Amino acid sequence: MNRLELTDLSKQYKDGHKALDSVSLTIGNGMFGLLGPNGAGKSTLMKTIAGLQKPDHGTVFFNGENAVESPFIIKKQLGFLPQDFGVYKGISAYDLMMHIAVLKGIVHKDVRRKQVIALLEKTNLCQYKNKAVSDFSGGMRQRFGVAQALLGNPKIVLLDEPTAGLDPEERNRFNNLLSELGEDIIILLSTHLVEDVKNLCENMAVMQGGKIAATGRSADFVSSMEGQVWQKMIDKKERMDYENKYRVISSQLFAGKLKLRILSVADPLNGFELVNPVLEDIYFTILNRKN
Repeated sequence: MNRLELTDLSKQYKDGHKALDSVSLTIGNGMFGLLGPNGAGKSTLMKTIAGLQKPDHGTVFFNGENAVESPFIIKKQLGFLPQDFGVYKGISAYDLMMHIAVLKGIVHKDVRRKQVIALLEKTNLCQYKNKAVSDFSGGMRQRFGVAQALLGNPKIVLLDEPTAGLDPEERNRFNNLLSELGEDIIILLSTHLVEDVKNLCENMAVMQGGKIAATGRSADFVSSMEGQVWQKMIDKKERMDYENKYRVISSQLFAGKLKLRILSVADPLNGFELVNPVLEDIYFTILNRKN
């Protein structure tokens, strides 16, 4: 069982921006969702875990070893797909994977070749192994990113906004790939898309303003709001009146009307109907609570 322990992590940049503010998390095997809006500090946290930068304060322990004092402890067991994943122009998927495998310390050529082919097959890219990665579509490139992250049989994989910019079909294909990854390693998925966490992650944390706003099981978050989420279609001109009167979770235009979802322990009457809560309700409620 792998274990990642983050304790009181803080990071402030030279411009005064505090990207991490006393972040503490404990993460075990399986897919863990780190959900938050852009600018919440997710990428800074991922880079800190990966040993690409040191925190100003706090510790990162991986399987009982201090990865801040000795970053190589986690780097040698790490697979990382950063938000901005660049590739060499004109180099085929197979050749680039072989090159990355060498950098990861897979010294025997036959072992490298077998692992590269297996991962290209796993990510449905084997038929494109001779095509330049720089010519791949966005979804294909992200799948290649997962393939390279899995080289060397890592014990922890960090995926930073992996579906950002993908169209719905590519995102579904990519999420299907992630859902097949093993439960015997830690996979930390950082995203601002609630749907990705809802579809993939049993455990999650919400991050905002460099802090952990909430953490727990996705299903527990949803069940905690049973009987408290109400919905009504209203005229757009009435929005301000309703926002002043009720605790609005979210509003969405639908067929020229505004679909309003509110949080209320008691029946708010006035035409509202009780609906089943979804993870988006929890997410928006947490963010609004912190504003």
